[in-house]
Amino acid sequence: MTKIIGLICGSLRRDSYNRIIAQSLVEMDNSVEFRWIEIKDLPLFNEDLEMEGNPETVTTFKSSIQEVDGIIIVSPEYNSGIPGVLKNALDWASRPAKSSVLNRKPVGLIGATPGGLGTAFSQMQTRQILEAMQAHVLPFQKVLISQVHEKIDSNQNVLIDEKTKRYLQRYLQQFIDWIDHLPILENKS
Repeated sequence: MTKIIGLICGSLRRDSYNRIIAQSLVEMDNSVEFRWIEIKDLPLFNEDLEMEGNPETVTTFKSSIQEVDGIIIVSPEYNSGIPGVLKNALDWASRPAKSSVLNRKPVGLIGATPGGLGTAFSQMQTRQILEAMQAHVLPFQKVLISQVHEKIDSNQNVLIDEKTKRYLQRYLQQFIDWIDHLPILENKS
């Protein structure tokens, strides 16, 4: 059966480097179905809104997560941390706590930045948040793309760096293989 991988971009910018990187994943493997899971229209998390019944955008967002076999989050780093819009989306996805849509969901992390450290701090924070939600984050693997502006053709909005393409291809294959071999753990909560 064809795997379905959800893609979440942690940047709202139309020509985001991270959206370009995520789009390059779509073009790397035609044996997998990719679906964009958008976060731009989610309201700020508010328990009052939740108690009134989730807004339609939140319901759609959560359904999109439920429908995929795994998720790859491709996100920048802002001020040495996770972008607020991504944190907001994860907060919505974390509810209800014991049965959230990310509970036991396989998740991969990729990040790109024009800076020199990749997105190491943002990925550490995102990993910590996801693990608190009991998501399964691909262990031991990090994709930290630094100087991304030199690896993208800005006119065509495509990844042109062959080394980065190979790196992403290996990561994508590892993620897909990991989903196939991830043990199903019983939730005894």
